[in-house]
Amino acid sequence: MERSRYGTSSERLGISGLTDEQCAFVFEEAESGVGDAVADLEAVAPDRAKRAPRPRKGFAAHLERVEQIIEPEVPEDCEGLDRLLIGEDVSERLDVTPAKFRVIVTRRPKYAYRNHDGVFQAPAPAHIIESGIPTERLLAQVAVSKFARGAAALSTGNHLCPRWRRTQPRADGPMDGKIGFELRPLADYLLERIRQAERVFAGETSLPTLAPGRGKVRKAWLWAYARDDQPFGGTAPPMVAYRFEDSRGSECVARHVAGFTGILQVDGYAYTKLAKASAGTNDAMTLAGCWAHLRRRFYELHISGASRLASQTVTTMAGLWKVEDEIRGHYPMARMAARQDAYFRRS
Repeated sequence: MERSRYGTSSERLGISGLTDEQCAFVFEEAESGVGDAVADLEAVAPDRAKRAPRPRKGFAAHLERVEQIIEPEVPEDCEGLDRLLIGEDVSERLDVTPAKFRVIVTRRPKYAYRNHDGVFQAPAPAHIIESGIPTERLLAQVAVSKFARGAAALSTGNHLCPRWRRTQPRADGPMDGKIGFELRPLADYLLERIRQAERVFAGETSLPTLAPGRGKVRKAWLWAYARDDQPFGGTAPPMVAYRFEDSRGSECVARHVAGFTGILQVDGYAYTKLAKASAGTNDAMTLAGCWAHLRRRFYELHISGASRLASQTVTTMAGLWKVEDEIRGHYPMARMAARQDAYFRRS
C-alpha cells in the first residue's frame, strides 16, 4: 500500500482508484489490528522477560572529561546526620567547544648597530597566501568544513556553500582559492595510492553546483574511488579519493583510473563503456559487478509477486549474505573455503 502511494512508477503495484481517505482508513485498520494483537500477547504473557538494553559504547579515552557532581538536597529530618556515600549513577554525553577566532600578531623588529651600516630584520615567514589574512589553521578549517564534512551534508540534501563562493571578498577578510592548488599534490597522491590496490570500488553521484555569475544551479558529478582491504583480511589503511566533474561520461572515469590493473567494482553505468573503450590503457583491468544493484531488480519483482524465480533468487541471495557476514574480515583462503562449504551443503 505504501509503495502504491509513495513509490516510484516502477515500484507501484497497480492499485488505482483509491483516494487518500481510503488509504488512510486501510492504515488505521492495520494499526488497530496490530495494537489488539500486541495487547493479547501481553495479556497471555505479562511477565515475559524483556530483552536487556544494549550497553552503550563509551567515548574514546583521549577525550577531555569535565565532571560535574549534582548533590541532592538534604531532607529536613536528616540535617545534622552523618552522610554515607553508598553509590552513584554516572552518565556521559558528548559536548563540543565552539571554534574560537583569534588574531595572530607577528612582529619583526628592525635593528641597527652603532658604527655599522645596514638594517637587520628576520625574514617574513612563508605563507600559502602571500600577504593574505587567513592563517594555515584557518585554511585547514575551511577545507575540512567544506569537503570532509560536506559528505554528510550531501547525504541529507543540505549542500554547503561551494568553494568558489568562499573565494569572494567578505567584510571579515578575503578567502583565496589557493588552498585547492596547494592540496592538489596530496589529492593526486591519494588517488595514485588507491590505483595501486588490488581492488577499487568506484561510484558517482550528482552534485548540484551554483554556476558563478549566473545565479543558477547546474548538475555536476562527484566521482568516488575507495580501497578498503579490511573486510578481506588486509592491513592497508582504507582511503577514498574524490574527483569533481561537469560530466558523467565514461571519459571521466577512464582518466581517473588510467594505469589501474586490478579489479574495479562498479554499479555498471559508465564503466561498461570503459571496458570497451580503454583496452589500450587499461587492458589488464577487470570489472566486477555489484550484488546490491543486481539484487534490487529481483527484489522489486519479488515483493510484487510477479515472478516465482525472482523470489527464489532473493531467498538464495539471503543465504549468501549470511555467509558473507560470518567470514567478513578473514583471509581469502578461509573465505573461499567457507563459501564452498556453504555451496556443497545447500546442494
